[in-house]
Amino acid sequence: MEGTQVIDIDGEKKLILKEYRGLLRSLKKNVSLQEKRMVRKAFELAMESHKDMRRKSGEPYVLHPLAVAKIVSEEIGLDATSVACALLHDVVEDTEVTLEEIERTFNKEVAKIVDGLTKISGVFDLNSSIQAENFRKLLLTLNDDIRVILIKLADRLHNMRTLDSLKREKQLKIASETLYLYAPLAHRMGLYAIKTEMEDLSLKFTEPDLYKDIARKLNETKRERTKFIADFILPLKQELEKRDFVFDIYGRPKSIFSIYNKVKNKGVPFEEIYDLFAIRIILKSPPDKEKSDCWGVYSAITDIYHPNPDRLRDWLSNPKANGYEALHTTVMSNQGKWVEIQIRTERMNEIAEKGFAAHWKYKEGSADGVLDEWLNKIRNVLSNTDTSALEVVHDFKYELLSEEIFVFTPKGDLKRLRKGATALDFAFDIHSGVGKKCIGAKVNNKLVPLSHVLRNGDQVEILTSNKQQPNEDWLGYAVTAKARSVIKQALKEEKKKLAVEGKETLERKMKQLKIDDTEANLVLLLNYFKMATTLDLYYSIINKKTDVSEMNQLDVLAGKIKLPKPAHLTTEEIKDNIDDAVKKTLQKNAELLIMGENADKIDYKFAPCCNPIPGDDVFGFLTINDGIKIHRTNCPNAVQLMSKYAYRIVKTRWTKQHEIAFLTGIKLTGIDDVGLVNKITNIITGQMNLNMRSISFDSSDGVFEGRIMVYVHDTVELEDLTSRLTALDGILEVGRFDSEDEG
Repeated sequence: MEGTQVIDIDGEKKLILKEYRGLLRSLKKNVSLQEKRMVRKAFELAMESHKDMRRKSGEPYVLHPLAVAKIVSEEIGLDATSVACALLHDVVEDTEVTLEEIERTFNKEVAKIVDGLTKISGVFDLNSSIQAENFRKLLLTLNDDIRVILIKLADRLHNMRTLDSLKREKQLKIASETLYLYAPLAHRMGLYAIKTEMEDLSLKFTEPDLYKDIARKLNETKRERTKFIADFILPLKQELEKRDFVFDIYGRPKSIFSIYNKVKNKGVPFEEIYDLFAIRIILKSPPDKEKSDCWGVYSAITDIYHPNPDRLRDWLSNPKANGYEALHTTVMSNQGKWVEIQIRTERMNEIAEKGFAAHWKYKEGSADGVLDEWLNKIRNVLSNTDTSALEVVHDFKYELLSEEIFVFTPKGDLKRLRKGATALDFAFDIHSGVGKKCIGAKVNNKLVPLSHVLRNGDQVEILTSNKQQPNEDWLGYAVTAKARSVIKQALKEEKKKLAVEGKETLERKMKQLKIDDTEANLVLLLNYFKMATTLDLYYSIINKKTDVSEMNQLDVLAGKIKLPKPAHLTTEEIKDNIDDAVKKTLQKNAELLIMGENADKIDYKFAPCCNPIPGDDVFGFLTINDGIKIHRTNCPNAVQLMSKYAYRIVKTRWTKQHEIAFLTGIKLTGIDDVGLVNKITNIITGQMNLNMRSISFDSSDGVFEGRIMVYVHDTVELEDLTSRLTALDGILEVGRFDSEDEG
């Protein structure tokens, strides 16, 4: 029992002192006496402030800030100020000590960092909007001092290392959010070792059986792997020594998480994963010879083993945005297996392990430039006050943490963009004004449409016209946060102007039909015309997409839909009525099993982000207010939901289906040709007898993109349609798209 637990006070004091001495030893050798005194003062204040506090494991609380400070010093390599702040990171939040006292005892710099750490201590909550708002706060601290984020990552890493003492649901929550945001953030800050450990520890708690299975298999194959590595390295070692290189060479096992990704996401059995390790060569090389030495090692390797030309990665000429520099090649071993080799100098290796902290140590102008460019991108994302907090998290996660490409302006200036960026994104990256007037681009001197996806090394020239202005189609192929934000803002302003006219048109029509202009009637009209907001309805009227003359028939149907009399239904009740109608239709025609129960016994809705249809692999997600939402397993939001809220996923599958048609979208791209649209519609309506709801084609510079909304019965029919369309001459790509990608 806790009450009768005997605490060894002397033993605990010795342990705390031992950890503190270990922290002092980890400090850089060139730490001044004044800095040592500051660390000592921070330790004494932390000891005093946390003296009556214990962690969930029962150990004295002060061991946590000590451990965080040691990670900051030893594993990230930060300065003495950061070590002192790490010791104090929970003091203001958890004790009576104020920021003013911190500033008086230390200085403004320490107080500012501790304040930043205190502000973001509450990041993440099960309520998504609060979580997103807190994450926005966390990103804003990047503008003040990047050390706040680095200390926060050290704090999270120590929490992950000591997760065993927490309850299962708390473990899942912390592990899921670590995998979702903290590990990618560590990667973006260049902290490869910390990112890898966070991923492995997250997996250990979210998928314990899989984690143990992979760890066991890695252990079982260790002896065989060690022999393979030794045989592979020997000729390389001899050749490099012959060429007078000073180096270390060793095999580094791939992380459990990266192996798990291949097993789970790519469907590759463990036994067939050949790259369970990578060979790393670390060179001792003077700064002026680093590049030539790395290429010299590459030359020596390829004299012995055949390289795979598609797998050469040159991050010497163009380092990654997080500062990573290296040369990667994949070669064929004598046993017929591909092996990855990473070539770095000692300086590059330290940057790879310790990220931006190591950059500061080497004081390279280019490093500061890389860091400033990244921080500027964050400021751009955060500066748009119209963007919701959830969109900020999305933009940060999917743009700022994504892989990147390097492209050039006509004058040869280098631009970094996220992978998948288009010519339109490039235009907005140059300047918002250029983006808004963009009509096309020349990529490597060849004319391309705005939707053209850029590749590494492309040289891009933007073509503009003063008559051009953003339109809704642009959102279909702009992927960067800056481009999407400016386009949405421009469309919003234009929409508001036009909506005023649309509103007047609708009001005139309602007056003519003697329909009261009440909120309830507006809600019914929104549902009748299938619009999400009144702004959409007004805009649609002025664009002639919605015909108000249809309301003449509504007058005749007034008794049935009760338009003239004010309805006493709330918007939510109307939405529920529509959902009920959809469910009744489904129950007659297709059955869904949720957690083994027939779906008609459970409150559920279909997620609009991916529109599941019978035959799709699906899962249920337990929402806070909306019952269970059914998503496709390959839904764009699936990874986020599964990683953040794995414990709220419920098993769901289809059991049988009858003749009911489900709406789905098909996107086609190809070479523009006379009669192609006729051939496409002939397949859909003539050969397969399917109903189309809408069809649209855009053509630019001989390249077309088509979008078709069509009713299909199941995934089998959809696959049949896709393969028939793919077989047409001139069609390059056919794929499915979801409602949120439509426009």
